[in-house]
Amino acid sequence: MGATWLGVKHTHLTQLLQELELKTFEQVIGDKVIYEAISTSPPYLASLPPNPEPSLRIVGGSSTLINALAAKIDPQAILLDTCITELKLKDDSIIATSEGIVLRCNTIISTLPPNLLINKIHCSPTLPAELINLAKQTHTWMGDSIKIALRYAEPFWRAENSSGTIMSNVGPIPEMYDHSNAEDTHYALMGFLNGAFHSLTKAERLQLVTTQLKKYYGKVAEQYISYHETVWRNEAHSFYPNEDHVLPHQNNGHPLFQKSYLEGKLYLAGTETAEHYPGYMEGAIHSATTVAEKILTEA
Repeated sequence: MGATWLGVKHTHLTQLLQELELKTFEQVIGDKVIYEAISTSPPYLASLPPNPEPSLRIVGGSSTLINALAAKIDPQAILLDTCITELKLKDDSIIATSEGIVLRCNTIISTLPPNLLINKIHCSPTLPAELINLAKQTHTWMGDSIKIALRYAEPFWRAENSSGTIMSNVGPIPEMYDHSNAEDTHYALMGFLNGAFHSLTKAERLQLVTTQLKKYYGKVAEQYISYHETVWRNEAHSFYPNEDHVLPHQNNGHPLFQKSYLEGKLYLAGTETAEHYPGYMEGAIHSATTVAEKILTEA
Protein backbone atom coordinates (compact mmCIF):
# COMPACT_ATOMS: atom_id res chain seq x y z
CA MET A 1 0.00 0.00 0.00
CA GLY A 2 2.84 2.38 -0.73
CA ALA A 3 4.43 2.37 2.70
CA THR A 4 7.01 0.40 4.64
CA TRP A 5 6.88 -0.09 8.38
CA LEU A 6 10.19 0.91 9.94
CA GLY A 7 9.70 -0.36 13.49
CA VAL A 8 10.23 1.49 16.74
CA LYS A 9 14.00 1.92 16.56
CA HIS A 10 14.81 4.23 13.69
CA THR A 11 17.35 6.90 14.77
CA HIS A 12 19.89 6.34 11.97
CA LEU A 13 17.22 5.51 9.41
CA THR A 14 15.19 8.62 10.20
CA GLN A 15 18.32 10.73 9.74
CA LEU A 16 18.98 9.08 6.38
CA LEU A 17 15.41 9.67 5.22
CA GLN A 18 15.66 13.32 6.19
CA GLU A 19 18.91 13.70 4.24
CA LEU A 20 17.22 12.13 1.21
CA GLU A 21 14.17 14.36 1.74
CA LEU A 22 11.86 11.37 2.06
CA LYS A 23 8.73 11.66 4.17
CA THR A 24 7.45 9.37 6.90
CA PHE A 25 4.17 9.00 8.73
CA GLU A 26 3.10 7.21 11.89
CA GLN A 27 1.92 3.63 11.79
CA VAL A 28 -1.68 3.45 13.01
CA ILE A 29 -2.01 1.17 16.01
CA GLY A 30 -4.95 2.77 17.80
CA ASP A 31 -6.08 2.39 21.38
CA LYS A 32 -7.90 -0.91 20.85
CA VAL A 33 -6.80 -4.37 19.74
CA ILE A 34 -8.81 -7.41 18.70
CA TYR A 35 -7.33 -10.07 20.98
CA GLU A 36 -7.77 -13.82 20.65
CA ALA A 37 -6.22 -15.65 23.57
CA ILE A 38 -7.34 -19.27 23.13
CA SER A 39 -9.37 -21.24 20.61
CA THR A 40 -12.10 -22.06 23.12
CA SER A 41 -12.88 -18.42 23.89
CA PRO A 42 -14.15 -15.79 21.43
CA PRO A 43 -11.95 -12.83 20.45
CA TYR A 44 -12.60 -9.58 22.28
CA LEU A 45 -11.70 -5.90 22.04
CA ALA A 46 -9.00 -4.93 24.55
CA SER A 47 -7.50 -1.56 25.38
CA LEU A 48 -3.94 -0.68 24.36
CA PRO A 49 -1.73 1.65 26.42
CA PRO A 50 -0.28 4.75 24.73
CA ASN A 51 2.84 4.03 22.65
CA PRO A 52 5.69 6.40 23.63
CA GLU A 53 7.77 5.29 20.63
CA PRO A 54 5.44 5.14 17.61
CA SER A 55 6.56 3.20 14.56
CA LEU A 56 7.06 5.11 11.33
CA ARG A 57 6.40 4.21 7.72
CA ILE A 58 8.00 5.55 4.55
CA VAL A 59 5.62 7.41 2.28
CA GLY A 60 5.70 5.59 -1.04
CA GLY A 61 7.26 2.43 0.36
CA SER A 62 10.82 1.15 0.58
CA SER A 63 11.23 1.49 -3.19
CA THR A 64 11.39 5.26 -2.71
CA LEU A 65 14.38 4.80 -0.42
CA ILE A 66 16.07 2.48 -2.91
CA ASN A 67 15.45 4.88 -5.80
CA ALA A 68 16.70 7.87 -3.79
CA LEU A 69 19.94 6.07 -2.94
CA ALA A 70 20.36 4.87 -6.53
CA ALA A 71 19.96 8.46 -7.76
CA LYS A 72 23.18 9.33 -5.90
CA ILE A 73 25.14 6.81 -8.00
CA ASP A 74 26.18 6.82 -11.64
CA PRO A 75 23.50 4.67 -13.36
CA GLN A 76 26.19 2.87 -15.36
CA ALA A 77 27.72 1.68 -12.09
CA ILE A 78 24.56 -0.20 -11.10
CA LEU A 79 24.19 -3.74 -12.45
CA LEU A 80 20.76 -5.32 -12.21
CA ASP A 81 19.79 -8.96 -12.80
CA THR A 82 23.38 -9.96 -12.09
CA CYS A 83 23.97 -12.90 -9.75
CA ILE A 84 27.53 -13.18 -8.47
CA THR A 85 28.54 -16.82 -8.15
CA GLU A 86 32.22 -16.60 -7.24
CA LEU A 87 34.65 -14.34 -5.38
CA LYS A 88 38.35 -14.97 -5.99
CA LEU A 89 41.54 -13.26 -4.93
CA LYS A 90 43.88 -12.50 -7.82
CA ASP A 91 46.99 -10.38 -7.52
CA ASP A 92 45.95 -7.27 -5.55
CA SER A 93 42.28 -7.52 -6.51
CA ILE A 94 39.19 -9.52 -5.67
CA ILE A 95 37.39 -10.87 -8.72
CA ALA A 96 33.60 -11.17 -8.72
CA THR A 97 32.23 -13.49 -11.38
CA SER A 98 28.70 -13.70 -12.76
CA GLU A 99 27.40 -15.37 -15.89
CA GLY A 100 29.19 -13.54 -18.69
CA ILE A 101 30.55 -10.79 -16.40
CA VAL A 102 33.86 -10.50 -14.56
CA LEU A 103 34.41 -7.58 -12.19
CA ARG A 104 37.84 -6.67 -10.81
CA CYS A 105 37.40 -4.90 -7.48
CA ASN A 106 39.51 -3.43 -4.72
CA THR A 107 36.88 -4.18 -2.08
CA ILE A 108 33.58 -6.03 -1.99
CA ILE A 109 30.83 -5.58 0.57
CA SER A 110 28.33 -8.42 0.80
CA THR A 111 24.93 -7.47 2.20
CA LEU A 112 23.52 -10.97 1.70
CA PRO A 113 22.28 -12.84 4.77
CA PRO A 114 25.32 -14.83 5.94
CA ASN A 115 23.71 -18.24 5.39
CA LEU A 116 22.85 -17.28 1.82
CA LEU A 117 26.35 -15.95 1.15
CA ILE A 118 28.22 -19.07 2.19
CA ASN A 119 25.78 -21.39 0.38
CA LYS A 120 25.44 -19.55 -2.93
CA ILE A 121 28.80 -17.85 -3.57
CA HIS A 122 32.02 -19.82 -3.94
CA CYS A 123 35.00 -18.07 -2.38
CA SER A 124 38.64 -18.70 -3.24
CA PRO A 125 40.49 -19.07 -0.99
CA THR A 126 37.80 -20.67 1.16
CA LEU A 127 36.39 -18.58 3.98
CA PRO A 128 37.40 -19.65 7.53
CA ALA A 129 35.58 -22.72 8.82
CA GLU A 130 34.48 -20.88 11.96
CA LEU A 131 32.76 -18.22 9.82
CA ILE A 132 31.09 -20.84 7.61
CA ASN A 133 29.79 -22.75 10.63
CA LEU A 134 28.56 -19.55 12.23
CA ALA A 135 26.79 -18.43 9.06
CA LYS A 136 24.94 -21.74 8.87
CA GLN A 137 23.64 -21.09 12.38
CA THR A 138 22.63 -17.46 11.74
CA HIS A 139 19.00 -16.48 11.45
CA THR A 140 17.83 -14.63 8.35
CA TRP A 141 15.30 -12.10 9.60
CA MET A 142 11.81 -12.59 8.09
CA GLY A 143 13.11 -15.69 6.30
CA ASP A 144 10.65 -17.91 8.11
CA SER A 145 7.70 -15.54 7.72
CA ILE A 146 4.96 -14.94 5.20
CA LYS A 147 3.84 -11.33 4.81
CA ILE A 148 0.26 -10.84 3.71
CA ALA A 149 -1.95 -7.88 2.82
CA LEU A 150 -5.56 -7.44 1.73
CA ARG A 151 -6.78 -4.29 0.06
CA TYR A 152 -10.36 -3.08 0.64
CA ALA A 153 -12.57 -0.34 -0.74
CA GLU A 154 -13.34 0.98 2.75
CA PRO A 155 -11.59 0.75 6.14
CA PHE A 156 -14.43 -1.07 7.92
CA TRP A 157 -12.13 -1.98 10.81
CA ARG A 158 -12.18 1.66 11.92
CA ALA A 159 -15.82 1.39 12.97
CA GLU A 160 -16.74 1.83 16.63
CA ASN A 161 -16.09 -1.29 18.69
CA SER A 162 -13.60 -2.59 16.13
CA SER A 163 -9.89 -2.26 15.33
CA GLY A 164 -7.38 -2.85 12.56
CA THR A 165 -4.87 -4.11 15.12
CA ILE A 166 -5.13 -7.86 15.71
CA MET A 167 -3.24 -10.10 18.12
CA SER A 168 -4.06 -13.80 18.08
CA ASN A 169 -2.60 -16.81 19.87
CA VAL A 170 -4.83 -18.99 17.72
CA GLY A 171 -3.86 -17.80 14.24
CA PRO A 172 -3.03 -18.52 11.55
CA ILE A 173 -2.44 -14.73 11.59
CA PRO A 174 -0.71 -13.90 14.89
CA GLU A 175 -0.67 -10.13 14.22
CA MET A 176 -2.18 -7.67 11.77
CA TYR A 177 -2.38 -3.89 11.35
CA ASP A 178 -4.01 -1.09 9.39
CA HIS A 179 -1.74 -0.62 6.37
CA SER A 180 -3.50 2.16 4.50
CA ASN A 181 -1.44 4.71 2.60
CA ALA A 182 -0.28 8.08 3.93
CA GLU A 183 -2.93 9.98 1.99
CA ASP A 184 -5.61 7.65 3.41
CA THR A 185 -7.03 7.04 -0.05
CA HIS A 186 -6.24 3.31 -0.30
CA TYR A 187 -7.08 0.92 2.52
CA ALA A 188 -5.48 -2.35 3.54
CA LEU A 189 -4.77 -4.74 6.37
CA MET A 190 -1.26 -6.18 6.62
CA GLY A 191 -0.06 -9.05 8.76
CA PHE A 192 2.04 -12.18 8.96
CA LEU A 193 1.49 -15.90 8.67
CA ASN A 194 3.65 -18.53 10.29
CA GLY A 195 6.25 -19.77 7.82
CA ALA A 196 4.95 -23.32 8.31
CA PHE A 197 2.18 -22.45 5.84
CA HIS A 198 4.68 -22.04 2.98
CA SER A 199 3.83 -25.52 1.68
CA LEU A 200 0.21 -24.55 1.02
CA THR A 201 -0.95 -22.93 -2.18
CA LYS A 202 -1.66 -19.21 -2.32
CA ALA A 203 -5.39 -19.98 -2.59
CA GLU A 204 -5.23 -22.18 0.50
CA ARG A 205 -3.44 -19.48 2.49
CA LEU A 206 -5.99 -16.90 1.38
CA GLN A 207 -8.80 -19.16 2.58
CA LEU A 208 -7.17 -19.43 6.01
CA VAL A 209 -6.73 -15.65 6.16
CA THR A 210 -10.32 -14.76 5.24
CA THR A 211 -11.70 -17.42 7.59
CA GLN A 212 -9.87 -15.85 10.50
CA LEU A 213 -10.82 -12.29 9.57
CA LYS A 214 -14.50 -13.24 9.26
CA LYS A 215 -14.45 -14.10 12.96
CA TYR A 216 -13.66 -10.47 13.73
CA TYR A 217 -15.39 -8.52 10.96
CA GLY A 218 -18.02 -10.77 9.42
CA LYS A 219 -18.57 -11.38 5.70
CA VAL A 220 -17.20 -7.94 4.76
CA ALA A 221 -13.73 -9.47 5.24
CA GLU A 222 -14.32 -11.50 2.07
CA GLN A 223 -14.96 -8.37 0.00
CA TYR A 224 -11.29 -7.62 -0.63
CA ILE A 225 -10.13 -5.91 -3.81
CA SER A 226 -6.83 -7.79 -3.93
CA TYR A 227 -4.69 -10.14 -1.89
CA HIS A 228 -0.89 -9.96 -1.79
CA GLU A 229 1.70 -12.14 -0.09
CA THR A 230 5.44 -12.68 0.09
CA VAL A 231 6.67 -16.11 1.13
CA TRP A 232 10.18 -15.13 2.16
CA ARG A 233 11.64 -18.62 1.92
CA ASN A 234 10.75 -18.58 -1.80
CA GLU A 235 12.88 -15.46 -2.37
CA ALA A 236 16.03 -17.10 -3.74
CA HIS A 237 18.06 -13.87 -3.74
CA SER A 238 17.47 -13.09 -0.06
CA PHE A 239 16.96 -16.44 1.69
CA TYR A 240 18.55 -19.87 1.96
CA PRO A 241 17.18 -22.47 4.40
CA ASN A 242 19.30 -23.27 7.44
CA GLU A 243 20.49 -26.84 7.85
CA ASP A 244 19.27 -26.89 11.45
CA HIS A 245 16.61 -24.99 13.38
CA VAL A 246 17.72 -21.52 14.45
CA LEU A 247 16.02 -19.07 16.77
CA PRO A 248 14.92 -15.55 15.79
CA HIS A 249 17.98 -13.26 15.67
CA GLN A 250 20.30 -16.18 16.47
CA ASN A 251 23.93 -15.05 16.00
CA ASN A 252 22.86 -11.74 14.45
CA GLY A 253 25.59 -9.16 15.05
CA HIS A 254 28.21 -11.78 15.99
CA PRO A 255 31.80 -10.47 16.33
CA LEU A 256 32.99 -12.64 13.41
CA PHE A 257 30.72 -10.64 11.12
CA GLN A 258 32.58 -7.48 12.08
CA LYS A 259 35.86 -8.70 10.57
CA SER A 260 37.07 -8.49 6.98
CA TYR A 261 38.01 -11.56 4.93
CA LEU A 262 39.92 -12.57 1.81
CA GLU A 263 42.95 -10.52 2.84
CA GLY A 264 40.83 -7.57 3.94
CA LYS A 265 39.01 -7.24 0.64
CA LEU A 266 35.64 -8.75 1.64
CA TYR A 267 33.40 -7.10 4.21
CA LEU A 268 30.12 -8.45 5.54
CA ALA A 269 27.23 -6.05 6.01
CA GLY A 270 23.45 -6.22 6.08
CA THR A 271 20.98 -6.27 8.90
CA GLU A 272 21.88 -9.77 10.17
CA THR A 273 25.47 -8.62 10.80
CA ALA A 274 24.54 -5.41 12.66
CA GLU A 275 25.69 -5.08 16.26
CA HIS A 276 22.70 -2.86 17.03
CA TYR A 277 19.06 -3.53 16.04
CA PRO A 278 19.92 -6.60 13.93
CA GLY A 279 17.11 -7.84 11.72
CA TYR A 280 15.54 -4.41 11.25
CA MET A 281 16.00 -1.59 8.76
CA GLU A 282 17.72 0.43 11.47
CA GLY A 283 20.24 -2.40 11.80
CA ALA A 284 20.90 -2.36 8.07
CA ILE A 285 21.72 1.37 8.18
CA HIS A 286 23.92 0.90 11.24
CA SER A 287 25.78 -1.94 9.51
CA ALA A 288 26.30 0.08 6.33
CA THR A 289 27.65 3.05 8.28
CA THR A 290 30.01 0.87 10.30
CA VAL A 291 31.46 -0.93 7.29
CA ALA A 292 31.86 2.28 5.29
CA GLU A 293 33.77 3.87 8.17
CA LYS A 294 36.06 0.81 8.40
CA ILE A 295 36.87 0.92 4.69
CA LEU A 296 37.52 4.67 4.68
CA THR A 297 39.70 4.38 7.80
CA GLU A 298 41.73 1.45 6.49
CA ALA A 299 42.12 2.85 2.95
